[in-house]
Amino acid sequence: MTSLDMTRFEHLKASGDLPSPKGVALAIIRLTQRSDVSLAELSRIIKTDPAFVGRLIKATNTGNQIGRRPVASVQDALSVLGLPAVRTLALGFSLLSTYRSGACRQFDYEGFWSGSLVAALAMQSLARQTRSAQPEEAFCLGLLSRIGELALATLHPDEYSKILEQMSVERGTTLAAVERNSFAMDHNELTAAMLSDWGLPKMFSDVAYHAEDREDGAFPEGSRAWLLVQALAISHHVAAICTAPDHMRSALMPRLLLLGARLQTDSETLIEMCDQVAQSWREWGALLNVATRDVPPFDDLAKAPNSPQVLPSGENMPDALVDGAANRLRVLVADDDASMRAVLNAMLTHAGHDVALTTNGREALETSLEFQPHIMITDWLMPEMNGIELIRALRQTRVGRGMYMLLLTGLGDEDKLVEAFESGVDDFMTKPLNQRVLTARLRAGQRVVRLQQEIERDREEMRRFAAELAVTNRRLHDVALTDSLTGFPNRRYAMDRLAEEWSAMRRHKRQLSVMMVDIDEFKSVNDTYGHDVGDLVLRQVSAAIREGLRGHDVVARMGGDEFIAICPDGNLQQAMACAERVRQAVAALTVRTGMLQLKSSVSVGVAEQTESMPGPDALMKIADQGLYMAKQRGRNRVATTQLGPQGVVKNGSNGQNQSQ
Repeated sequence: MTSLDMTRFEHLKASGDLPSPKGVALAIIRLTQRSDVSLAELSRIIKTDPAFVGRLIKATNTGNQIGRRPVASVQDALSVLGLPAVRTLALGFSLLSTYRSGACRQFDYEGFWSGSLVAALAMQSLARQTRSAQPEEAFCLGLLSRIGELALATLHPDEYSKILEQMSVERGTTLAAVERNSFAMDHNELTAAMLSDWGLPKMFSDVAYHAEDREDGAFPEGSRAWLLVQALAISHHVAAICTAPDHMRSALMPRLLLLGARLQTDSETLIEMCDQVAQSWREWGALLNVATRDVPPFDDLAKAPNSPQVLPSGENMPDALVDGAANRLRVLVADDDASMRAVLNAMLTHAGHDVALTTNGREALETSLEFQPHIMITDWLMPEMNGIELIRALRQTRVGRGMYMLLLTGLGDEDKLVEAFESGVDDFMTKPLNQRVLTARLRAGQRVVRLQQEIERDREEMRRFAAELAVTNRRLHDVALTDSLTGFPNRRYAMDRLAEEWSAMRRHKRQLSVMMVDIDEFKSVNDTYGHDVGDLVLRQVSAAIREGLRGHDVVARMGGDEFIAICPDGNLQQAMACAERVRQAVAALTVRTGMLQLKSSVSVGVAEQTESMPGPDALMKIADQGLYMAKQRGRNRVATTQLGPQGVVKNGSNGQNQSQ
């Protein structure tokens, strides 16, 4: 994995579509970045938002140390938490309040924030236990550790909706891999970039980046970052258990105990913490208006049939009980007979398999899409949807095509059995069941399942190779459109982008202006001081040009010392004012290298699109004429030929407009 290119991230920020804090939270974040801010001043700002006051005090008391009196005022909360924690809490609560819904149809906004809240509370508790971070800051890490998913749903709602729909019916690949194939970035990269941009500690952004690949050796074992990665993995799994359907929770417990063992947390302590998190989740859910659910005691979940018994402190979980063990299968049972379900459940769990029990075909169909069973055992005769109808329906789905179907029947009619096999049944058993025969048939099914998994692994390897190739090609394409010295887009990109903006302007009746910018006397700098100094001047002048432009303007290096700025939604007067800001920014710049202190300036030609222009080349030509006029009139000027009979020059010496 590689981190997100920051130039691309800056372009995403400039679009204005990335999730970002709003209102009082934004004021708090800006205020806490000042070195001279006082607690009294910060307290006054916070008190303008009563909702945040309640959440801040709640967060302070949730992490309260035993023996310390409860916090009851904003001033006390600020003293206890400190400015970094207050800033991150304001950020997290603002995003939670602002992005409760969106345009991505398949993205579960409510479920996202509900699970994120569980992860936040679990991280807060684990940070206290491991002393790996301040609990309140760990709370925000848990809350925002998957913010990249929300960002992709916000940036690309339609395409991301299709990805999520695809992932809901497919297995064998990760969400991050599909995201990289579609967007040349994934939610982990975007999360890390956003956390870093918001000012969270670098270690937090690194931890969020590596949380899903926690065993990749990114951090030394036992280090603070390593502890936080393990804690975040546990927190996400606790969130999965709390938000899972009731029948799925116990099947997730073995993984939780295994993750806890990596932190040397015994099962009793881990289960007690999870119960406290579930209780706090309900309290916080009421405060934040976030959906929560009732969760049984985690001790009951750990002792349920789908889960191993709680292990004594210090013992590792047996390999046979770990997800992905060689002989473990997910088996879905569909039977309306309670006693038959109980018999099958006892047989299958004794054999070490994960089992989901359903009472009719309709329920089995819904459960199978979520449980993703390897094998399904279904009775023929059931209410609502019988076994044959269920099998036919599942064979039409991607998940059902690879499932091994075992039919239970009391019917011995050959024609009925032929119908069953033609409908998609792989094998059948007659009632009453024989455990030895059932075990033998499950082994036969297991061989088929394993063969399918090997084929799928080969396919996944091919898909992964194709995805990596697509990412490499996209990045090579980005490199081909980027100037390596300044980091700006190059001439090729500028011409394509100008053509796009021209077409958009024609379609939507928008305004479009262009600036041609040239560094004055640049050749003499190269000739006098050499190309190293010339390159330094180019880099610093290009940064000054960028500072003078608007956020959505596009600037590119045309070659040598010439730049173009494409200014959509701007008329000539606005572009002239913007060009003057660019000129002033460069004029104020002093390039220092060794004993040298060099001043520089630029001449700028400006042009606005008009109805009479045949295309973007004509617009650039008029901007070039303005640039030529600025050079003629003495350089360090902004000029256009479109105002007055002989053009207008904005004089760099006094800033006055003069008709020439």
